[in-house]
Amino acid sequence: MIFQPHYLACLSQASYLVADEASKVAVVVDPRRDVGVYLAAARALGVEIRHVVLTHFHADFVSGHLELAAATGATIHVGARGRTDYPSLAARDGGDLVLGPRVRLRFLETPGHTPESICALVFDRLASECVPQAVLTGDTLFLGDVGRPDLMASVGHSETELAGWLYDSLHAKLLPLPDATVVHPGHGAGSLCGKALSADMCSPLGVQRRTNYALAPMSKAEFVRLVTADQPAAPAYFGYDADLNRRVRPTLGAVTSLPELSLDETLARARAGAVLLDVRPAAEFGGGHLAGSVNVGLEGRFAQWAGSSIDPRAPVVLVTPAGRADEAALRLARVGFDRVVGRLCDLEAALRARPDLVRRIAKTSAVDLVRREAAGTAPVVIDVRAASEWTAGHVEGSLNLPLTGLLARLRDVPRDREVLVHCQSGYRSSLATSLLAREGFTNVTDLVGGWAAYDAARAPAFPEL
Repeated sequence: MIFQPHYLACLSQASYLVADEASKVAVVVDPRRDVGVYLAAARALGVEIRHVVLTHFHADFVSGHLELAAATGATIHVGARGRTDYPSLAARDGGDLVLGPRVRLRFLETPGHTPESICALVFDRLASECVPQAVLTGDTLFLGDVGRPDLMASVGHSETELAGWLYDSLHAKLLPLPDATVVHPGHGAGSLCGKALSADMCSPLGVQRRTNYALAPMSKAEFVRLVTADQPAAPAYFGYDADLNRRVRPTLGAVTSLPELSLDETLARARAGAVLLDVRPAAEFGGGHLAGSVNVGLEGRFAQWAGSSIDPRAPVVLVTPAGRADEAALRLARVGFDRVVGRLCDLEAALRARPDLVRRIAKTSAVDLVRREAAGTAPVVIDVRAASEWTAGHVEGSLNLPLTGLLARLRDVPRDREVLVHCQSGYRSSLATSLLAREGFTNVTDLVGGWAAYDAARAPAFPEL
């Protein structure tokens, strides 16, 4: 058996190529949108991709099923509860996808994370005729967690109902599997599809049985209470992507060709409603940028935070360092941003030509904040980290407005007082301050180094031994 994981770290997303060495037939499970990695792997392995499986309609990225089908003619398989606008075959409970004389997949319908969720058992006859060597669990079972049941609560099923289905799926379909069966999930740590994901990418089921809080012996009512509690806010693009993954849409090559725009063309696009997305590091953005720009740095979880702050249906003009526009467009397309209409070709020249359009982000140090707290002159502090981060430690008196819901809570941000924004290290706060500036807030400062710097600055210089 050929079993090849592919991991996309910037989205904490796992996909899998499985093939039968005798027949040379392969399947790709949960492909990312830029499918060249699978086509190259198939060529290197001497196999042919004839099938694509979606374990569910992903909310956090646009899957590459249409791209692979267009490139290879592969058949697309989705859970039997799923409905698609494109041709697909229903993966029904107990149904087999035979790749050749040695390797087959057996589908398990596992509703809970979404109604149409499935898992796939992987059998290799050379190891065992009837005992699966692996299970591809999609977003049903993670390492250390399970898929959150609230993401599809707005499309006809309640969060509680989905959590109950998830309990049944785990106990009826996955927990009866042998302890040695290796779990290969759809995401690792950093994904917002769960709340306590491990950084590991595979684990025997027996280990998960002992260590995963959601698999501990408990009643369905207790399970529902646990898995629905304290879920982080979902980025706004999640619902958009989930719907896009069931629709016919343009393939990747049709949406990533970027014309270069002059400053006048860029400003005209902005007046017509385009978002100016500046992808430089926070320090460079803060030092000078075009008025109205939003800052999401390429060096971080770029696509996730862009999706948290920008409508994926809105046109976007990229402001990028030289040579990085294609990377930015690709990473946006991975999460469904298909309306990138161009890139500003020379930001430095634009800023020199129109100094009246240059804006800067005020910065302050953690030491200065500590001093101002001691003097009783501290500004209003807004913490844009997740609620769980805020609970673990925060500036006394700060207001927790997580970045994923910041624009919906602008009324909570005072316009008549100085506002200091921070996150953990400074990446998210640069985005938050740029959003506030775009919304007309004029007295906003960014805390350099975020909570990490503040926590260090407030520590006594000579702690007691």
